[in-house]
Amino acid sequence: GECLQTLHGHSGFVNSVSYSPDGKKILSGSDDRMVKEWSVSNGECLQTLQGHGNQVMSVIYSPNGKKILSGSVDRTLKEWLVSSGKCLQTFRGHDSWVMSVCYSPDGKKILSGSRDKTVKEWLVDSGECLRTLQGHDNWVMSVSYSHDGKKILSGSRDKTIKEWSVVPSTECLKTFKGHSEVMSVSYSPNGKKILSGLADFTI
Repeated sequence: GECLQTLHGHSGFVNSVSYSPDGKKILSGSDDRMVKEWSVSNGECLQTLQGHGNQVMSVIYSPNGKKILSGSVDRTLKEWLVSSGKCLQTFRGHDSWVMSVCYSPDGKKILSGSRDKTVKEWLVDSGECLRTLQGHDNWVMSVSYSHDGKKILSGSRDKTIKEWSVVPSTECLKTFKGHSEVMSVSYSPNGKKILSGLADFTI
């Protein structure tokens, strides 16, 4: 439980953090509108990615570690190239804040959950929105792919978790109720269980 190091550099709340696939780097997204990449070995800030017009709510590396995805209160997702820090593309389509983003296991698709109550799935290569999943009655706070990429979890402030099928067809498979507001969701490694972080201070 020892604190190994503390990384200083942001000037606002840090809303999201993520390890690179090889564990050698760290991402952080902040209310200061910036995405920062850090070295695990010495805590040095390697680069700062600027381009969002408002708070950055979610950040994650691509499965191969070569790209970065970020979601923002400015209603967009941005994909960045790690090697240069260049913004490769901006995904537009949500009507409100983007609260959560993630890559599919193969890195070819991405998910986003929004304050507009929807989940969107996008193709990375073209930037096309493949589908919009509607069914939540409040902000979608967290999204996650299953490890085979065929199912999606979404957690919402409407106090439910929904599991969706995206391959071969799109449908809501089940709704998990009995929660307080859902802030974070994740599949277990074998996909048989799910984990939720809730606004009533419980997991």
